[in-house]
Amino acid sequence: MNPVPSYGGNVCCTGNAVQGGAFDQQKMEIRNDILVYSTEPLVDGIEVSGFIETTLYVSSDVKDTDFTIKLIDVYPDGTAYNLDETIQRVRYREGYDKEVFMEKGKVYKVELSPMSTSNYFEKGHRIRIEISSSNFPRFDRNMNTGGKNYDEAVGVVAHNNVHHSAQYPSQIRLPMVKK
Repeated sequence: MNPVPSYGGNVCCTGNAVQGGAFDQQKMEIRNDILVYSTEPLVDGIEVSGFIETTLYVSSDVKDTDFTIKLIDVYPDGTAYNLDETIQRVRYREGYDKEVFMEKGKVYKVELSPMSTSNYFEKGHRIRIEISSSNFPRFDRNMNTGGKNYDEAVGVVAHNNVHHSAQYPSQIRLPMVKK
């Protein structure tokens, strides 16, 4: 009932619900429901252009939940500008023509729809990924019950895990342009 609020991003068609654009995400990242992964400061600049693919291995204690990803360019002073974002409702991980609910304790492979960008991460910058379970109101919140969401007033808290190991190799694949 306290979803991660949308703050900037690649938005259209939301009226004034979300102001689009790249905004400093530092204040968002202090929430305890956002995982933050950053590279070390880059020794050389890197150009990333194209589609960014994400595979997550996840588990939860609820029937359904969402996973969101943000790609961030972090400046040497810590300013963290969002570049793109995406989301996947886990019940639709096998396609939008059927619902497949989660079982507590089971690990699922989830492919998120690709993000896209063309950005030059300068020397000294960091590449950052944020993972959460909401980005509202840009994306409809998930009440985590397996219900219809739009007709529900009470949700349940999802305790989600993102697995990253040899057995469960969660990954973000960046299309880097070679010089």
